[in-house]
Amino acid sequence: MAPPVVIEQLPNLTGVDYAKFFASGSACCILSHGAMVPIDVVKTRIQLEPKLKKLGMVGTGRSIIAEEGLRGLATGFGSTAVGYALQGGAKFAGYEFAKKKLVEASGSYEAAVEHRTAIYLGGAAIAEFFADILLTPAEAVRIRLVSDRHYATNLATGFKRMATEGGLSELYAGFIPILAKQIPYAVGQFLVNELAHEAVYRQMSETRRAYLTATEQTGITLGCGITAGVAAAVLSQPADTLLSQINKGQGGKGSAAVKLVRLAKEAGPVGLFAGLGPRILMTAGLVSSQFLLYGAIKDALGAGKGVEIHKD
Repeated sequence: MAPPVVIEQLPNLTGVDYAKFFASGSACCILSHGAMVPIDVVKTRIQLEPKLKKLGMVGTGRSIIAEEGLRGLATGFGSTAVGYALQGGAKFAGYEFAKKKLVEASGSYEAAVEHRTAIYLGGAAIAEFFADILLTPAEAVRIRLVSDRHYATNLATGFKRMATEGGLSELYAGFIPILAKQIPYAVGQFLVNELAHEAVYRQMSETRRAYLTATEQTGITLGCGITAGVAAAVLSQPADTLLSQINKGQGGKGSAAVKLVRLAKEAGPVGLFAGLGPRILMTAGLVSSQFLLYGAIKDALGAGKGVEIHKD
């Protein structure tokens, strides 16, 4: 195997740096996804219970509180925290790692800048694939807890029941649809965020960029993150709907691919985008807060600077 290409413009990242990237990604995703659990509960219920669609987001939230109390809006919090702690760490650290490797594989910094869109796409997809291996079991339990309030009392009992009754096949029944959901999500999140930052910085001189205040930098991060969040929501919404249905046990018999096709035909274009409004709201908040928290936590931990290949 040929040695990796040494490109002077790339930072020298160590295993400790990637561990800090993982910790930062894990922390930011626990905080952001945890805060969004009530919205996610409402969104999932709208997807799974047709009668709730006409109530909208606020009406569905009121219905849940009336029937189950405020605890109903926190259903699946444990699964969310554990699943996205693992997934978030692997996704952010994996993206940093994959992007650097793809830049090295390009042969030169100039070539990497020229093909940066492909690098962003590839880095996001590779990182998300491995992150989803960690996420899928926890997400399966979370959706089952949200859709069936009597299934289990918490993550541990839900995981035990699902593993006992269905084994790995049931825990990973949603792996293909979750890839179909999360990879477009990650592509929207990272690609659009990178391109949005590039578009903003192109409007500034190097001197102006060098003297951005903390408030201005925060505004740019949030604005680009919101834009990326909207893109991530739209790209991943159809698969998100199908994932909710599969983990509830719908779709009949057959492989995951067969179930996906069957459910997609039954739902139609309108059904596949049910709950998109709440999901855009949730995802815009998630993605923008994640980038803001990730940067702050990474700086606090003293992690190295990631690879930058923006075109000036």
